[in-house]
Amino acid sequence: MAVLARDLLAQDSVQATLDEIAAAAVKLVDGCDAAGILAVRKGRAVTLAACGDMVEECDRLQGRLGEGPCFDLARGTDGERVYRIADLSRPQPAWRRFATEAHGLGVSSMTGVLLYTDDEDFGALNLYARRPGAFREEVETAGWLLASHAAVALAGARTVDQLEHAMEARHAIGEAMGMLRERHKLSEADAFGVLRRFSQHHNVKLRDVAQQIRAEGPEDS
Repeated sequence: MAVLARDLLAQDSVQATLDEIAAAAVKLVDGCDAAGILAVRKGRAVTLAACGDMVEECDRLQGRLGEGPCFDLARGTDGERVYRIADLSRPQPAWRRFATEAHGLGVSSMTGVLLYTDDEDFGALNLYARRPGAFREEVETAGWLLASHAAVALAGARTVDQLEHAMEARHAIGEAMGMLRERHKLSEADAFGVLRRFSQHHNVKLRDVAQQIRAEGPEDS
């Protein structure tokens, strides 16, 4: 955790910090196959960070259904600050539809911790596993430690709008990289390198470079 704290302090943005926390959860928590940070804003789910494909799928599912453990935890529905589901194949009275569909996505067990400071609830750190019974009670300690780092990072951002803007920028960069990879047969690392070098050489933000490539379209990339 000391090494993780130093790594998080070395990140150059709130978004990078949140991404590192999600990745650290997968690396550090036994049995964790995916992790993400979810906020609920104006009644809709906003994925702030994701490590693993099932994260965004589950967040979208909860947002569409308007139910689910992460969704309830993030919006403070029942006042709980932690949850743990041992087996999603078993009936979940509070989230019948979510449990059935999430299990269909390959999720068998979940746990999550509310992200909060003394003044505000920010969202939830959620961990996912493909096998049932992956998360025992002691996992909550690691969850609390990671969630504390995430809450501090979020407290440094004035609004969730800023984070959504950062997410939009990340999606733009990913799309631009995809265009470069397809047109020039580049690896993911090489495509990112092209964007970064152009950004540094022309003193233009990486996000703006990506948006320019998206606007030009794949034929002009």
